[in-house]
Amino acid sequence: MCFGFDGDGALQRSLEKRGLSRRSLIRGAAAGAAALGVSGALAAPAAADGVRSGRGHGGGRRVPADKISIQLYTLRSIMTGAGVDATLAKLAQIGYDRVELAGLYGRTAEDIRGVLDGLGIRSNSSHDGLSSSFAALETKFDNSETLGVRYLNVPYLASSSLADWQAWADQMNNEAAAAKRRGFRYGYHNHAHEFTTDLGGGVTPWDVFMRELDPAYVHLEVDLYWAVTGGVNLGMSSDEAIDFAIDVVDRSPLQVRQYHVKDRNEATGDHVDLGTGFIDFAKIFRAHQVEDYIVENDSPDVTPIQTAEVGYSYLRGLRY
Repeated sequence: MCFGFDGDGALQRSLEKRGLSRRSLIRGAAAGAAALGVSGALAAPAAADGVRSGRGHGGGRRVPADKISIQLYTLRSIMTGAGVDATLAKLAQIGYDRVELAGLYGRTAEDIRGVLDGLGIRSNSSHDGLSSSFAALETKFDNSETLGVRYLNVPYLASSSLADWQAWADQMNNEAAAAKRRGFRYGYHNHAHEFTTDLGGGVTPWDVFMRELDPAYVHLEVDLYWAVTGGVNLGMSSDEAIDFAIDVVDRSPLQVRQYHVKDRNEATGDHVDLGTGFIDFAKIFRAHQVEDYIVENDSPDVTPIQTAEVGYSYLRGLRY
């Protein structure tokens, strides 16, 4: 529990909405039953039910509270008008002390910074697309400086053209070098298509970026759901796809500084609340730790706030 919120109850409501129970979650989850709930009370039943190999075997490490964040895209449906302030206040009550921005919700950077400061929350990271001009890039930097943002991440690029990906890599290197001069870290956030789109001769967008992005300036924010989905889309089993995501991190010449921690329904591929899908986050975290563990769910299971509660509770309870 944190600040009195019922994260365990929120997890139960999330499961019930999808016709699941704690027992079925324990039997089928790949994320490790010891991680579910804030008290760790599920660990014993999980062992009795035979969690899949490598899952549910918690270690001594846990994700520090001050490294847990949430991508505000998860809460976009309630981040409007007065709901912006109320939503951020609820996140602070849950225990989040950092968030990742996805726009300014019709407010100025100064307004958002004032709200966050009043709640004791940092806007540590943001999603911002490639800039259309030097002036736009400078505005992005100025707003980020006002907000206190440290990590600037390009959230999405898509094309079947090799030339496009090469041009984007060149632009990102230039923007990242400028960002470094202003004191920011500049990164790229993946989806699944970077691993599967054939740009010709079997070359993928990921191949282009890993070859052409400059590791001196550009880092990765690896979205674990999408990395696993990339593996699934390449024909891998669930376990192989988790190992594929680990390989994405291990083999990258770019430093992996951030994770989007987002779970996947094994049967449907849908986004689901943390701990209710099959992704073995404990295994991934054992392999590589990062500076930001960012909760996200593109389509919250119950309500955005309950997704936020479940995500925070899950990460605080996880042992790896």
